[in-house]
Amino acid sequence: MKPLPELMSFVEGLPEPHILFDTQYRILAANAAYRRQFSPNHSVVGRTCFEVSHRFSVPCDQAGESCPLARSRESGQRERVLHLHHTPKGEEYVNIELAPLLDGDGKQAFFIEKMEPLRIAPAQGHTQGLIGRSAIFMHMLGLVARVAPSQATVLLLGESGSGKELVARAVHEASLRSHRALVPVDCSSLPETLFESELFGHERGAFTGANTARAGLVEVASGGTLFLDEVGDIPLTMQVKLLRLLETGTYRRVGSTEQRHADIRVVSATHRDLDAMVAQGRFREDLYYRLSTFPIRLPALRERRDDVPLLASALLERVTSQRKLTLSAESMALLQDQTYPGNVRELRNLLERAALLCDGMVLEASHVMQALSSGRRADFGPVLKPNSSTALGSTPGGAIEQLDSHAPEIKRPTTGALNAAALAALHDMVKSHTGSRAELAGKLGISERSLYRKLKALNLT
Repeated sequence: MKPLPELMSFVEGLPEPHILFDTQYRILAANAAYRRQFSPNHSVVGRTCFEVSHRFSVPCDQAGESCPLARSRESGQRERVLHLHHTPKGEEYVNIELAPLLDGDGKQAFFIEKMEPLRIAPAQGHTQGLIGRSAIFMHMLGLVARVAPSQATVLLLGESGSGKELVARAVHEASLRSHRALVPVDCSSLPETLFESELFGHERGAFTGANTARAGLVEVASGGTLFLDEVGDIPLTMQVKLLRLLETGTYRRVGSTEQRHADIRVVSATHRDLDAMVAQGRFREDLYYRLSTFPIRLPALRERRDDVPLLASALLERVTSQRKLTLSAESMALLQDQTYPGNVRELRNLLERAALLCDGMVLEASHVMQALSSGRRADFGPVLKPNSSTALGSTPGGAIEQLDSHAPEIKRPTTGALNAAALAALHDMVKSHTGSRAELAGKLGISERSLYRKLKALNLT
């Protein structure tokens, strides 16, 4: 069944990128806006939408992604999803809105798809921005895409280091306020005595030291977005004033009776359990409901390990922009095995430490192990596996340190796999080492006496 010429003409005249396709996913028309943005050099007519956008050989729902056409068939309605599309600029997050078109019998005959790139950093970009493609990450980003164009207050809930400020920036950049400022307020660093003045400003003479009038951060954010970071740390006495700002859109500078209007959109974030704080009387319930019109939970890095390779490559480029280091397969596997209680921030610090320990152009597993052994956590968790001899082969410290009976701060394994891996690691290091025992001990990050005990216990003296 061919679409009417009038329908083809209608699609061509739409200002946003649109394609028209049939029930077999074949693209029948792509308007000028689509061709300019997504396919300036190649025709897409006659090809399937999943092949053009994703380079898949099967529809999205058969390749592990959410397919708007499949969802529309089930619901019979318009559907929206966020996809990762191949574009002339590389992979980009694209907001998809699909509408079914019915024939004379009321059956779905064609589909019109509107595409709008999300105005945030590309999925595998090399600049500051959100990076990931795991299902849980894409779900979170889909919520960002839905709420960003609205004026709803957004509450970001996530562990420390999970990227709450980056998500807040994504909400702002994908909103209608993106042409104005995003103003962050670090609520945890402001003492109670200065909080009101910083937020709302003050008049001259309002308090000792107020020699001139000063605009507050709310005023600076006018027309844009006010980002309240660590909102769970706001003092109770200030919570009521913040609530008034959210409810009425008005505030007063300290020392003034003049009521001012605030044209702002509020995005807040916290790593605290606000529900528990409300129950304990440490956070106002009415303020909680004002802030959490649209809550978004940010996944911890351990919940999206599939994103570690993308993140690690991008972060390594940022911390070693002058050296162009690459990661070996063993070091990447080692990075993916970590639990990262500090999330992306911890991964970045680990990579920076490992890069400083590397003299070559390839970051090996031994460098990652040495960086791990010098970090806060001595126990590497699931890293130490019986088949990890390659990753442990030249480990400075790491599994070898686990053999030291005089290292009580390190959790001891309950299986023989770790001892076997540590033995293999130490044996390889001794075999390849050509210097003195003192140099070997220094390389391992232990004392010469401890090294002697290990060698004697393993009959390697």
